[in-house]
This record gives sequence, C-alpha cells and structure tokens, in this order.
Amino acid sequence: MALRTRLFARLLKLSETGIEDVVDLPAHRAKRAKLQQSAIGRRIFGRVDPDAVQEQITVGSGSRALVHRPKDAIGPLPCVVNFHGGGWVQGNPEQSAWMASRIAVRNRVVVVSPSYRLAPDAPFPAGVDDSWDAVRWVVEHADELGINPSRIAVMGDSAGGNLAAVVSLLARDAGGPEIRAQVLIYPGVEMYDRWPSEDRNADAPVLTSKNMRAFVRLYLGEQHGTEDFRASPIRAASHAGLPKAFILTAEEDPLLDNGSRYRDALVAAGVPVRYVEYDGAIHGFMSLPGVVPVADRALDDIVGFLREVL
Repeated sequence: MALRTRLFARLLKLSETGIEDVVDLPAHRAKRAKLQQSAIGRRIFGRVDPDAVQEQITVGSGSRALVHRPKDAIGPLPCVVNFHGGGWVQGNPEQSAWMASRIAVRNRVVVVSPSYRLAPDAPFPAGVDDSWDAVRWVVEHADELGINPSRIAVMGDSAGGNLAAVVSLLARDAGGPEIRAQVLIYPGVEMYDRWPSEDRNADAPVLTSKNMRAFVRLYLGEQHGTEDFRASPIRAASHAGLPKAFILTAEEDPLLDNGSRYRDALVAAGVPVRYVEYDGAIHGFMSLPGVVPVADRALDDIVGFLREVL
C-alpha cells in the first residue's frame, strides 16, 4: 500500500505549488481551494456525509466556522471543536469536512470547525488566540448551538493538532472550559528539535522536511526561536491534568516522532493516551480519503475513541 500511496501523493503534489516556491501565498491558497471544490478534488478530499447538516457561523472574535450536525438531531449533543491543518499558513474548515461530517453523524455530536488567522499575514500567536477564543465561544453559546458544554472534545490535524494540544493546555491552566478529550492527528508539537523521523522521511510525499521548516519560519515570523509552549506544546512546564488523548501518526511522515514523543510526555504525566501509528501512511492522509484507504480505518478509530470519552 505504501507504494500506491506514494504514487497518488506525488500526482496530487504535481497539482500544487510547494511552499518553498510560493511567491504569492494568497494565490496559492486560492489554487488549493479551487482544487478542493473541483470534481477530482471531491474524489481526493472526500465528500460531506449526506446525513449531516452543515451551516456556516461566526465564532470568537469574528472567525468563520463550519458546523456539522446529524440530521434531525435533538440536543443538547456533545461537541467536537476541530482545527484544520495547513502548516498555519493555508487550509480552511472545508478540507476536513468529510471527516467532521462523518464524525457528527456516527457519534451523534456537533462538530464545529473554526477558521483562524493564517501566517505570514498573521503570525504566531494569532492562530492560537483565534482557536482559544473559538473554544470559549462555543462553550458560552452552548444553548444556541444545541450542545452540552460539559461534553467537549478538541481535535485537529497537523497544525490543527498543534492548536488542539495548545488549547487543551490553556483550558487546563485557566481552570476551564472543561475539555474531556483531545484527538491529535499527526500533530506538530516541537518547532526546533530535530528528531530521527524528520531525516528518515525528509523527502516524503505531501510534506518534506524542507517544507516543514518553511512552514515554521512563516508561522513564527519575528518570534522564531521562542520557547513558548503555545508554539511547542511539548515544552509546557507540565502535562499533568490534561484530557485523555488519542494521537494518530503516519509511518512515512517527518512529524512521526512529534506524535510519539508527545505521547511519551503525556504518559509520563499520568495522562491516559491511545496511540496508533498507521503503517505506510503519509502526512495528511486524513485529508486524502480518496487515495489513502487507511483514512477510513483511522476514522473508525477516532469514532470509537470519541464514543468512549463523550
């Protein structure tokens, strides 16, 4: 399966511009959005579950969000706040709509997928601030959203996994809102230390080590070098008292060791963790269900985990 995955991933990569080659970043974002909305894009990135209702709202200080809920759902329902990936410089809530809508239907939950300001126009900590605002807004507006504010989970892939981990730390330190669980999909949790998977998978499809470092530079901007845990959640002074975690990683991903090391940090702090490394999978595989079959198995695993914790 790894070879087939690589071939499809390289075909996909031909349709996009590598981050290191981008001169006009807004144009690059528009190109990706256009691809996602095309017929081939829908086959690659997946389709919204037909049994889900989707609406667009404004959350926090003005961020756009997509809300997915099961048709004919009667609340209050548990809620999952889902942060999209894209290296903190690109992406949107639509790219994980297939996953969010299926989780909404299969778990009978409301999934809120907020946008957040993107670098380099809005570097760190803008994305963190928007994500934290979004979670608090969701809890404060639980009645109008039809959710149970005591049954909240956060989820995110790649940069979104970083934001979900950071929001979990912020909520713990602030004494709330209560977050029951965090689902971290191939998260980036360390901005500077270079671990073996980054060299082993340096030229992997979709995300290379070179691209990964470019994303970090764009995201941190003038704060490159910061040891702030809001950038690198693994650097938090303590990981005790964090919500249960499900960490998903991909075998052929430069960020593989980010996920496994964060697992080790949480376990050492007494946090219950479920951890799965998906053989032959590449970074971003949850955004490519049409070409990476293991995405469906990973979705089953996420649904099972959320059923247990929510």
